[in-house]
Amino acid sequence: MKWVRDKTGRFSQRPHYLPDEIDNECERVVREFLTDRYGKVEFPIRTDDLTVLIEKKADLDSYADLSDEPGEVEGVTEFTPRKRPVVKISAALGASNMENRLRTTLTHEFGHVHFHQFMFDDLPNQPPSLFPTQPQTHTNKCHRDTMIAAPERDWMEWQAGYACGALLMPASSLLDTVKRFREEKKIPYANLTLASEHGQQLIALVTTTFQTSRDAARVRLLKRGILGDEARTRTGELF
Repeated sequence: MKWVRDKTGRFSQRPHYLPDEIDNECERVVREFLTDRYGKVEFPIRTDDLTVLIEKKADLDSYADLSDEPGEVEGVTEFTPRKRPVVKISAALGASNMENRLRTTLTHEFGHVHFHQFMFDDLPNQPPSLFPTQPQTHTNKCHRDTMIAAPERDWMEWQAGYACGALLMPASSLLDTVKRFREEKKIPYANLTLASEHGQQLIALVTTTFQTSRDAARVRLLKRGILGDEARTRTGELF
């Protein structure tokens, strides 16, 4: 991680994480959590375990009324300097047919808590006037359409979205799944095209293996370079 100027003006500086840094940290968090809880690491991670993961670092409201928020807000994280963050998840995601969206939202909000909380604790690299004498709560509202694929200029949402995929589909386990798929299908080492039959089959496999939406699986495979618009031969996976 390195510090760069925050062009959004929210902070004087902001953290820039490489994708591999987020991947490595998310995998460490998930594997340590599952090992401590069950003595082993298995996927998909349970939805209940995702709530426990958040509750270790934040106060969680799983049944928040976010219906008045514009733009389909499904998750909110509130940061107050030197206090535990508060995570609010839309009550609408409690429906049985919304579980995959719930899992995406939980991991997205955990990404904010884990990677961004320290930004709101009045660190020396922030302007002294950022927080008034009475601690001010800063609310980060996460919309459905940017939960997993925010533009990079919206750095907080992009980082939380990337963390969402890295938590649900940790890099090494995802790679193992892709390798097995290639071996079974006898596919050479090249990225698969998104629209190909094998590309669609891989998305379906990842969706089932890690209990995610097809959209989340597709974005994760694209970001890791396993899926692409054109086939390009290479000697190994981009991990």
